[in-house]
Amino acid sequence: MAIDRLEPVFAQATGMPIIASENTATIALLLVAILILGWGFYRAKDAGKLGILAWLQSVALMSPWLLFFGLFAAGIYLNLVAVLLLLVASTGLYIYLGRQLRKAAADAVLDSRLDPAKFKSQSNGLSAPNEQPPAKESIKIVTSPATNELEIIPVPVEDLQAIKGIFGIDTFFATETIPYQDGVILKGNLRGEPEQVHARLTASLQAKLNDRYRLFLVENQDDKPVVIILPSTNDPQPTTVSQKILAVVLLLATIATSLETGGLLLGFDFFNSPGRYLEVMPIVAGIWAVLGSGAIARRVVANKYNVGLSWPFFIPTWQIGSFGAIDRFESLLPNRKVLFDIAFAGPAAGGTVSLLMLVTGLLLSSPGSLFQIPAEYFQGSVLVGILAKVVLGSALQQPIVDIHPLVAIGWLGLVITAINLMPAGQLDGGRIVQAIYGRKMASRATLATFVVLAIASLVNQAALYWAIVILILQRNLERPSLNELTEPDDARAALGLLALFLMVAALLPLTPALAGRLGIGN
Repeated sequence: MAIDRLEPVFAQATGMPIIASENTATIALLLVAILILGWGFYRAKDAGKLGILAWLQSVALMSPWLLFFGLFAAGIYLNLVAVLLLLVASTGLYIYLGRQLRKAAADAVLDSRLDPAKFKSQSNGLSAPNEQPPAKESIKIVTSPATNELEIIPVPVEDLQAIKGIFGIDTFFATETIPYQDGVILKGNLRGEPEQVHARLTASLQAKLNDRYRLFLVENQDDKPVVIILPSTNDPQPTTVSQKILAVVLLLATIATSLETGGLLLGFDFFNSPGRYLEVMPIVAGIWAVLGSGAIARRVVANKYNVGLSWPFFIPTWQIGSFGAIDRFESLLPNRKVLFDIAFAGPAAGGTVSLLMLVTGLLLSSPGSLFQIPAEYFQGSVLVGILAKVVLGSALQQPIVDIHPLVAIGWLGLVITAINLMPAGQLDGGRIVQAIYGRKMASRATLATFVVLAIASLVNQAALYWAIVILILQRNLERPSLNELTEPDDARAALGLLALFLMVAALLPLTPALAGRLGIGN
């Protein structure tokens, strides 16, 4: 096949032409990482043992990458086995430190509950640990601190009294009630494990008021636990008829763009030669294997937790067929663990299918394979370049490399998966960051992603496209879970960070220095 047949597709998938520096970029990344760790230690030391343990977890995760790139800058190269051992060791250390952190946190909660002096300071003047909260601190009209004007609490008096009755000294001691949207916020002191407290309060609320209200346990702007009570009428609504029509239109458009992508890979315009549809069907099937596996995996996990998902809204593109799909939650999420599992399921399934096709295609590649591309195109992705080097070896030193079609399909699948793993808004990557680190960090990650894409758009039009999509459609975070305080366990956090690292490795190009030392291209 002629080389120029693949150029339009791989130029978009890899961001070619590649513009990168030598070791300067590597050293700069190391310095930025070290500064981040130093800033993290500065903030963590004030939190004592808990802060230091949390900081050590960050060190454990970043150490393999710092070591790898640091040795590379010094001219020392680790093989794939050594890198995998480093990743396994760092993940194990991360999980161990996480267990120690949770144990220390539990001990701190127990100490505060057993120490009357601490309890007194935390409960705003409560005189004795066994004292019950006052039966009435009821207010129907309150003064807004922001406007100094009177505001009416939009909850009926009877419901408000019932709501206040669910709180106690052993769960959440409510000290202040303020209006919020169609419900109320109750400030106070959390007196137990968030997961257990939320379960008890929710059960009590349902026993008193049936299914009329939802109880959210979240952090306020001061990072202090608060309870928010909202009517169930504010729950996410099912997909409307017009939204379903839009989903169908986008599905048909994505099928059309997938056919066009298959034609481009084979060197012709499909819509000028629709009779050749049998030729493009294997490529289209590969693209939809990635898209379909991700969509199905999300729904399987969502059904496991009884969470409703909207119809998928596929995003068509002429360059690589599709940029993936966007799903909207049609029900409230119980906690951040569920948010993580659903967000992680799609990229895990789509990425696995893509990697299997890529590796299988590399193993099947040989002189005379259907596709031929310049070897320098493998410099467009750290992940793909390293895998190609491991499998193809010295063949990458030739100007032109013969590859099996599965290489192209798997590569496109990795790009689709990596794009959806960008840590922004309601993309899978944004949801993963929100699940692991919370809403504040997710907001910062969204802004950082937008800035990076805006800069990258100077050399790659696909980056500009996604910067616009995030700005217009995906800049908002996912709504809070019912229990926003309970974090995912350490294994989930490690998997999420691994997925984000692979996203960067799939989209980040090799520097000319690293490509030269790996023997990729001339």
